[in-house]
Amino acid sequence: MMRMKRVYLDNSATTKVDDEVVGAMLPYFTEKFGNPSSLHAAGRDSREAIEVARGQVATAIGATPAEIIFTSGGTEADNIAIIGGALANKKKGSHIITSTIEHPAVIETCRHLEKEGGFRVTYVPVDPDGVLKLDELEKAITKETILISIMHVNNEIGTVQPIREIGKIARETDVYFHTDAVQSFGKVSVNVDELGVDMLSISGHKVHGPKGVGVLYLRKGTPMRSLVYGGGHERGIRSGTENVPGIVGMGKACEIAMRDFDSNVTHMTRLRDKLIDGLLKIDHSRLNGSRALRSPNNVNISYSFVEGESMVLLLDMKGIEVSTGSACSSKKLEPSHVLLSCGLDPETAHGSLRMTNSKYNTVEEIDYMIETLPGIVGRLREMSPLYKK
Repeated sequence: MMRMKRVYLDNSATTKVDDEVVGAMLPYFTEKFGNPSSLHAAGRDSREAIEVARGQVATAIGATPAEIIFTSGGTEADNIAIIGGALANKKKGSHIITSTIEHPAVIETCRHLEKEGGFRVTYVPVDPDGVLKLDELEKAITKETILISIMHVNNEIGTVQPIREIGKIARETDVYFHTDAVQSFGKVSVNVDELGVDMLSISGHKVHGPKGVGVLYLRKGTPMRSLVYGGGHERGIRSGTENVPGIVGMGKACEIAMRDFDSNVTHMTRLRDKLIDGLLKIDHSRLNGSRALRSPNNVNISYSFVEGESMVLLLDMKGIEVSTGSACSSKKLEPSHVLLSCGLDPETAHGSLRMTNSKYNTVEEIDYMIETLPGIVGRLREMSPLYKK
C-alpha cells in the first residue's frame, strides 16, 4: 500500500534537523567521543568543538562567546534566567514582572517563585492582538522590581513583542531583563545589544537543530545564582558533562539560520500570508494575533462551532500535521491561556488551530491545506447543535 504523504505544519513544536547539522554532529557520537573536561587529545577535541559552537552562537546573536551558556533546552534556560536571576538579586528586591501570555516555562517558573520563594509577580496584560501593554508594564515597576521576563515571539499566536522598547525601560529603571527568544531566533532579527536584554533563551530543536540542547545568553556582569551544582561546567552556572554532539549541532544550526536568514524569512512569510488569506475565507473564522507584528511562519485561526482537537485529528487522517496551541500544553483540556488573555471566550478559544511552516514547506503543501480544511470544518459543523442554531 502506498504511504500517505505527510504535510508537517507544526514547526513551532519542533523542526526537522537540517542535514548539515546531522553531518556536523555525527563524528562526536563515534570518532570524537572524549569528555571535554579530560586533558588528553580526545578531551581536547571535544572541548575545541564546544568552543567553536559557542562562537557560532555568539556571532548569531551579537554576543561574546563568554556570554553563552549551553543548557538542555529553552525550558532550562528560562528557569536559570528567572530563578537564578531572582535569587542572585533578592537582597535588592523581590518583585518580578512578566506577561499573561508567556510560555509555561516562564509562567510556571514565576508561580513557583511566588509559592516557594517569597517573590511577588505582576502579570502584565496584552491587547486583543496579543501585544504587551507597555504603559501597564511601566506602571508595574517599583523600587522592589529586580527582573522583567517577556517573550520575543509568542509560541501560540506568533505576535512579536516590543522587546526594544521594554529593554529601554529596563535600562532606565535599572531592572534586569530576560527574553525567551525560542520562537523568534531564525525568524526575527535577534541581536542582544539592539534588543537591550541581559538574558536570552534559545532552543536547538526550534531552528532545525537537535533536541536536548539550548542556550542562555547571560550578559557580562549580570548577577546569577547556579541551580545545578557539581563540577562547575559552563562558568559554574550549569554543572554537568556537556552534550557535545548536541552543542555542535546547536552551533551549526545557528550558523545556518544566520546564513540563510533572508531567504528563509521571505519564503516563510509568503507561505504564511497565502495560508492566512486562504483559510480566513471559511465562515466564522478569525485570525489570532497581530497581522502586522507577526512571526513569518505562524498562522493561528479560530473557527466557531468546532473543536480544535477534532480538526487536528481529521487533518491528521488527511496527512496534515498541525496543533491547537503550544506543544507543551496540547494535552491539557483547558482553553489556551494566551487566547483567553487576548479576549476570546472559551468556546472560540477551543476552536483554534496553530499552523507553523518552515524552510522545508512548499506552496503545494499550503495549497493542499487550504483545499482540505474547509471540508473538515463543514463536516464538524454539521454535527454541531450550536452551528445549526
